[in-house]
Amino acid sequence: MKIEDIPFSWARKEVEFPGEIARRDRGKPVRCVQEWLSFHRFQTSIDGGFGAATELALKDFQKARGLGVTGVVDAKTYSALVQPLMDALEPIEPGNRTFSQLVLAYARRHVALHPIELGGENAGPWVRLYMEGNQGDAWAWCAGFVTFLMKQAEAFSSLKRPIPGSPSCDTLAAQAQKAGCFVSEADLKSKGRPPAACVFLVRRTATDWVHTGLVTRFEDAAIRTIEGNTNDSGSREGFEAIQRARGYASKDYIALH
Repeated sequence: MKIEDIPFSWARKEVEFPGEIARRDRGKPVRCVQEWLSFHRFQTSIDGGFGAATELALKDFQKARGLGVTGVVDAKTYSALVQPLMDALEPIEPGNRTFSQLVLAYARRHVALHPIELGGENAGPWVRLYMEGNQGDAWAWCAGFVTFLMKQAEAFSSLKRPIPGSPSCDTLAAQAQKAGCFVSEADLKSKGRPPAACVFLVRRTATDWVHTGLVTRFEDAAIRTIEGNTNDSGSREGFEAIQRARGYASKDYIALH
């Protein structure tokens, strides 16, 4: 896929080459380079200042990738740094998939690339991808992760998402209730399970949902999920997108059809 073909303006900004970046430069482009170096396990401080440590980590990355070891971020080096995001944005041929199946296909691709926070809580290129360029303490990204997957599935197919999506779990629930695709925990027994992939919502009260993700499979006593902004302990304020298993208690659902 070419950068100009990416249908999300905020995603294009993440992968567009900003010009050469080198020692003593400062600012957002430097921070982005540091984020990606750390993602590729060439860790350095993510502080927006291109010093000796960043240059050393960059040279190590360039050597490992078979690039010219210059210590300068040129277009080729930048492309190698952001390649995981380009891979995540690559269209999937819809074929005969339903919308829910296509969303699940994108979710599996994303989680295989291991999206994580970088440079602070709710921060880094993956968070900005899912949150339309936003990041920071106020931008918990589990609902943004689900919403982006729906947008991506719709953008590269003739299929339509059943709800607009939102960075808010409560808004996702309200949209689903309005659209008639909300399945409560009580409804699950009488109406049956919605098809995987569907969206799960962790319910705190009858009108408050605090975490969300995708159900990939309903098992007898638990569900298998793919979810963002979580961790191995299942926190709703984690740092990565992973596959998990969760119990049925305190869950409602959104059918994606």
